[in-house]
Amino acid sequence: MARINDNGMVVLKERYLFRHEETGISESPEEMFRRVANSVALAELNFGDENQNLAWAEKFFKIMDELLFLPNSPTLMNAGTPNQQLSACFVLPVEDNTEAIFSCLKTAALIQKSGGGTGFDFSKIRPKGDNVANGGKAAGPVAFMKIFDVMTENIRQSGKRRGANMGVLHINHPDVEEFVNSKSTGKNLQNFNISVGVTDAFMHAIKHDSSWDLIHPNTGKKVKELSARSLWQSIIRNAKNNGDPGLLFLDEINRWNPTPKIGIISCTNPCGEVPLLPYEACNLGSINLAKMVASPYKKTVKIKWDLLENTVNTAIRFLDNVIDVNTYIIPEVEQITKGNRKIGLGVMGWADMLIELGIPYASDEAVALAEKLMRFIKDRAWQTSQNLAKTRGVFPNWEKSTHFPDFPLRNATCTAIAPTGSISIIAGVSSSIEPLFALAYEQRNVLDKRSLKHINFSLIEYLKANSIYTEEILNCINARGNLKESNGLPKETKELFRTALEINFSDHLKHQLAFQMYTDNAISKTINLSSSASKYDIDKAFKMAWSGKAKGITLYRDGSKSKQVLNSGIGFPSTERTNCKVCTV
Repeated sequence: MARINDNGMVVLKERYLFRHEETGISESPEEMFRRVANSVALAELNFGDENQNLAWAEKFFKIMDELLFLPNSPTLMNAGTPNQQLSACFVLPVEDNTEAIFSCLKTAALIQKSGGGTGFDFSKIRPKGDNVANGGKAAGPVAFMKIFDVMTENIRQSGKRRGANMGVLHINHPDVEEFVNSKSTGKNLQNFNISVGVTDAFMHAIKHDSSWDLIHPNTGKKVKELSARSLWQSIIRNAKNNGDPGLLFLDEINRWNPTPKIGIISCTNPCGEVPLLPYEACNLGSINLAKMVASPYKKTVKIKWDLLENTVNTAIRFLDNVIDVNTYIIPEVEQITKGNRKIGLGVMGWADMLIELGIPYASDEAVALAEKLMRFIKDRAWQTSQNLAKTRGVFPNWEKSTHFPDFPLRNATCTAIAPTGSISIIAGVSSSIEPLFALAYEQRNVLDKRSLKHINFSLIEYLKANSIYTEEILNCINARGNLKESNGLPKETKELFRTALEINFSDHLKHQLAFQMYTDNAISKTINLSSSASKYDIDKAFKMAWSGKAKGITLYRDGSKSKQVLNSGIGFPSTERTNCKVCTV
């Protein structure tokens, strides 16, 4: 079993380890991985015998137990328990009538209670002040979003964590200005990420300084005309001041929609990495790239391509199995989820891998490797999905998909890069494809009101491997969270360990765009900007994302929220990262 550090054990005990009601005793991490592996392997009985089931259960256990791969949180929490809801991501339709809206609200509550996150496109709701049948006036999308927000505030995912939502409004909706400003006070919609659904036509209107029409969603008639650039500046101002809204590039998303005959995509899951059709759900998992390096920090360092390939193959089969052993909240979700069989395999520990290889994040070499690595993962993922299709059959909607007839796949999508907020803590590595936020930092409210203090152990190991570790350097890291003020360190060391706010936003985006080239779904990545970032910087970042064919963008200017989750510097010395395998002390 791979060793799990103190923070990983705190997260596991608080959220993941199943507690037996009769004895009050929680399972160990090893028992958790065994529970999940055995549950997911039951799908093998649909296609083989008991021996095959047992063999794959062991393979699934191994990649989790060695922290090579971890599935999304609902699978870790729920597989093999009475709550067998294993999907992380859902999108629910919101229609323009009271009955449908509150039916959606009920379904969302059930999903969030079971551990899933929900995305909603509110663009079909008539604008605020519009006439309604009883002679009154419509409340508008933002008012209904507040109702969904209150629901989420009072529903805990799987009884263990607060829910999460994505709220989307189309750029031509009459209430788009209110939507853009809806989080400006920092007090509203605390359980929502919000994104404007932007089209290529709008981006061209900005470029040419054209007017922009706001269209009634029901009648198709123009309600208002305004300056595209004026609306754009409002988006930029709010993104600068509080991090919302982000942007979804709807045309780019639908250019890569694998099932356009089934429906058009207008929304994503809460973190933006999975564009989904109405009622669709998706299962995610992430490969730990920090485990894919041989001889780290040495001249003989290299990537373990064979181990990576084997992990991809096993993980894709694991995620496909999850679809079949899953429990679905309502029939509509089961129908389209099994019809398309979307899965999303991604990565975590990217920053740690680069450090192990001696490659700075803000370098052309890193971006080139990102492209090469994700192409490798996608190629192997698709090959595994094709192999599964030979024995299990293609996904039911295959003949209606863009994969028909050339690519007989088991899954409409295979890859997505999630933020890995919790599972990367369990694995003890950097999150997703993000650079290191800091070399030492405090993560607030990760477990209700508790905070976790993190120190980057790749740095400690690197300094020791190069015989330049000192207590003075450690104290500097703990106090500041970076190496900028550390005297006596080689320039290449400081360059290798540059943190998120020391890296230009364009380098952040280059990584997102490189990974996106070979990612079927999308990427959840925060484009970090310093507190001094200007509106011009945000304008440039948004336009770079669109022109670079990103499917969406979320950015955050340091200090723009009064309650910031991550804060550099921790003020405590600690280089321990091990726990007892059995008792976790």
